[in-house]
Amino acid sequence: MGLRSIVSLVVVLGVGGSLTAMIGHRPGTEVSAGQKPVSAVTRAKPAMAKRQLNPNYYEARRAAQVVFIYLNTRYGSPYKLFGLQTVYSATVEEVGDSGRKYQLKLSVQEIPTDATEKCSAEVFFQRGGKQSPPQVQVLGLKELLKIKTKAKEEALYQKYKAKDPLLSVQYLPDSQGNMDPDMEPFWYLCIAASSFIMLSESTENTLYNMAQVASLTQLPTENNQLKFDSLILLHDIVSQEIPRWKLLFTWSPAEGVKVLQMEQQPRRNG
Repeated sequence: MGLRSIVSLVVVLGVGGSLTAMIGHRPGTEVSAGQKPVSAVTRAKPAMAKRQLNPNYYEARRAAQVVFIYLNTRYGSPYKLFGLQTVYSATVEEVGDSGRKYQLKLSVQEIPTDATEKCSAEVFFQRGGKQSPPQVQVLGLKELLKIKTKAKEEALYQKYKAKDPLLSVQYLPDSQGNMDPDMEPFWYLCIAASSFIMLSESTENTLYNMAQVASLTQLPTENNQLKFDSLILLHDIVSQEIPRWKLLFTWSPAEGVKVLQMEQQPRRNG
């Protein structure tokens, strides 16, 4: 098949009703100079009021990105992937000493079909101690989850379940941004799988996308799951770093994406 240009996808991360998740299958009170000590009864400071954010400001965009990364860990597949369309409103507030909570109203795009839907989301970034993935809750996302992809997923699964030789590809997309259309489902699948990495690594100071699949190798099918070994290049837009991750994962229409191993690779010099 001929090549076609692939537009860079913003992989950004719910569900009908209320969903809360933490990956893992997955400010302290300051005293100004000269301030007098307070009694134990009055020591606790009142919670900081919500601060309205410009929806186009980096704080709102980074929190929104996490919403769609989360969605892709839950529902991403070779034929279903979510992206950010618009952030309509955003607030942030301190939650004691434990972290910050963002509340967002936004619209979600289902990338393969270009369908969109409005919803609300809450993202909590924990502060202090060992870094933990943000907690995400999404409300009101219903119609996009009804888009039927099972028939196409089953056809792809049956085609590759007993494929000989096994799939082995490099550079999705290539350096010119081109990709064989037959490989697009695997591009989406790798975005869904790499979303588990992006969610676990996301903080208020990151903005992750998947930049490229450097390599994707199909392994023999195990327990009715297609199995893949991959090298993924991510892109943190904030730092402009391109971290490389080795990612071992499985997929089937029945079980979805399951990450077996993810390991960051040493940074290349030069």
